[in-house]
Amino acid sequence: MSKQIVEPLAAGMTRVWDLDEVIVDTRTDFQHVVIARTAQGRTLFCDDERQSTEASQLVYHEALVVPPLLLADAVRRVLVVGSSEGVASQLALAHGAALVDHVDIDAQTVRLCAEHLPYGYSPAELAEAEQGTGPVRVHYRDGWEFLATTETRYDIVLIDLPDENTDPDAQHNRLYGADFLRRCAGVLAPGGVVTCQAGCPTLWRNDTLIAAWRRFTDVFGTVVYYGSDEHEWAFLSGRPDSVDDPVGRMVERLERGEGYRPASIDAEALRANTVPPYSVRVSARQ
Repeated sequence: MSKQIVEPLAAGMTRVWDLDEVIVDTRTDFQHVVIARTAQGRTLFCDDERQSTEASQLVYHEALVVPPLLLADAVRRVLVVGSSEGVASQLALAHGAALVDHVDIDAQTVRLCAEHLPYGYSPAELAEAEQGTGPVRVHYRDGWEFLATTETRYDIVLIDLPDENTDPDAQHNRLYGADFLRRCAGVLAPGGVVTCQAGCPTLWRNDTLIAAWRRFTDVFGTVVYYGSDEHEWAFLSGRPDSVDDPVGRMVERLERGEGYRPASIDAEALRANTVPPYSVRVSARQ
C-alpha cells in the first residue's frame, strides 16, 4: 500500500498522513482498517479517516466522556456504542461506574485495537470483557438491535462513531438519527444523559454538527455542547428533563473533584467550550 493516507475533510479538501510504519492493513466485514505509526504515534484509521492517535486520543476521549459524566445525576451503568479502542469504557470505570456495556458491531476492529494500540483495552482486559466476568461487558452487535432488546436502564448512553456522512450505504448513519436518539433516551435511568460525537465546528465542515444540534434540541429538554479547544471535534449531551444552569452544575462538580479527574479539562475550559458556535446556535431558529 501507499506510505500515505489521504483523509477526506470536506468538499475539495483533504489531509495527508505520512505513515512511518504500517502495522495493520485489513478489510473487516464493515470497514477498511489501518493502524500505523505517524508523527502523532500509533494511529487508527477507518475507511481512510483518522479515528484516534496516540498523541491526541486522551484529549478527544475526555471531551466526549467528561461532560456527560458531570451532567448525569449518577454514573452507575453506562452504555457505549462504538468507540472501538475501549478508552471511553475505561474513563467511565475511573469515574465510578459499576457496569459498562460496550456494543460494537465490528469485533475484528475492537480486537485489533486491543492488540496494537497502546491506549484503550489491553488484550487481557478485552478477553475479560468478552467473557463478561468483570465490570465491562463487550457485545459484538448492532447498536440499534441492542437498544431494542436491553432491559437495563443506563445513566449514560455514549455514542462514539465515525462522523456522519452522505454515503447512503454507510450503516452507521442511522445511529445518528432522531429515531435512534429517542431509542437511547428510552433506556435511560432518571437523570440520565445521552452523548454523541457530533461533528466539527469549523465553518467549512459543520453540516453534521448543525444537523446533530437540531436533532438534540428537538429530542432533549436539556442540551449541552462541548467543543474541544485542543481537538477538531464537538460533542453534544442531552437529558430528557429540563435542568436549570446545567453548565454551572457541571463546573461545580468538576471543581469538587468528583470521580474521574480529567487531564485536559478544567473549570475554565468547561465554561468556555460549552458555548456553541454562532452558526450552530442560529441554525435552530431557521
